[in-house]
Amino acid sequence: MAATATERKLLLDGEWVETGEWIDVASPYDGSVVARVAKAGAAETRAAVDAAERAMREPLPAHKRAEILVRVAGALGKRADEAARLVSAEAGKPLKAARVEVARAMSTYTMAAVEARKLAGEMVPMDASQAGEGKLAFTLRVPVGVVGAISPFNFPLNLVAHKIAPALAAGCAVVLKPASQTPLSALLLAELEHDAGLPPGWLSVLVGPSGEIGDVLVEDERVALITFTGSGSVGWGIRERAPRKRVNLELGNATPVIVEPDADVDDAAARCAANAFSFAGQSCISVQRIFVHEEVYDSFRDAFVPRVEALRLGDPADEETDVGPLISTAERDRVLAWIEEARAAGATILTGGTREGELIAPTVVERPPAETHLACDEAFGPVCTLQPYTTLDEAIALANGTRYGLQAGIFTSNLRAALAATRALEFGGVTVNEVPTFRADQMPYGGVKDSGNTREGPAWAVREMTEERLVVVQL
Repeated sequence: MAATATERKLLLDGEWVETGEWIDVASPYDGSVVARVAKAGAAETRAAVDAAERAMREPLPAHKRAEILVRVAGALGKRADEAARLVSAEAGKPLKAARVEVARAMSTYTMAAVEARKLAGEMVPMDASQAGEGKLAFTLRVPVGVVGAISPFNFPLNLVAHKIAPALAAGCAVVLKPASQTPLSALLLAELEHDAGLPPGWLSVLVGPSGEIGDVLVEDERVALITFTGSGSVGWGIRERAPRKRVNLELGNATPVIVEPDADVDDAAARCAANAFSFAGQSCISVQRIFVHEEVYDSFRDAFVPRVEALRLGDPADEETDVGPLISTAERDRVLAWIEEARAAGATILTGGTREGELIAPTVVERPPAETHLACDEAFGPVCTLQPYTTLDEAIALANGTRYGLQAGIFTSNLRAALAATRALEFGGVTVNEVPTFRADQMPYGGVKDSGNTREGPAWAVREMTEERLVVVQL
């Protein structure tokens, strides 16, 4: 049975355990302690890997894995309000956005259950060559092994779901390290997995220092794959330290949007305003850099800025709040410094740029110089930029002018322009007449360049978490 709401134990080898040390989980909005969580370290991580290895010696049939995943989705639906309020409390996410995250996590588990049921290899046409005559061959998809999963704070429920659900669908046991700022949602999912009948060892959830838990996951040869979502420096550092493992990285972005002169300007302005500031911009694909053709620049700006100013800033627990706090005061101060840097370099602050209590007012920065952070780095805060351009080639060059490549978007009614942009934009995904903040959980999601090296979405993640084994039979 799980611990109380204010004191959470860790799931380790099917048991809820204390360690004698605790981590306080504080509200980013007012600093109050939401709960305290048992603190794990290297010893608990090694025990979790031991348990995962033992568990995989007795594989779970695909139908049982699928049934467990479906039960988790159903149980999460029954506790949807509780889960949304937990996300809001620990992450400072506005409640309306937290409810969307819960619905998406349910979808992620449901899609993963589908993948568990249809996981299969393929036939090889052996008699296509003389050497293969008289032979039958096919491939199997087998689990890659123990998965070490490291998830970030910004989607503490759904990004955890994107780690756990595909791994279990693939037949892999998981050792999960959620962000220490937001571990409660992960522990709720662990509780649901446990109650759904997941046998001991198949999932352990450990909260504690990255240097202890992460080091074991990186160094232990029994961990075959690490799936990481977070900062580029940490992610690529893991990749360098574990060259013999599969290391799947989902990292950052400085998300661009191009608005062509033939676009529906009002629609583009409305979508960008809503998606540049959701969860205070703390999403890897939050709209950040908006490039608008000079012919419609003024009309876009005049439609966009009032919509930004209409967003409600405040307590994330309030059903009407659109923009809440950043995850920490350090992040708040960094974003304010980046805004001031752009202002000092000659940019114009069209709205926002100020603190309101502990919050940052939604901010629009016009024409930031190319060398400023806001023009090329990931802001991860409630701020976006506006800049005019003359030709589509210029806009594409501006959009590509960053080390990131996760998702980008273009608004246009010209099919030729749309297809040209999808080929020229150096990003893992391109949206047309939709903001690149859009993500459906069944689609392949991932980036290029410094944004990562893999694709998530259950169908794609399951492939990453399995090996292809060839079987040849002499007839």
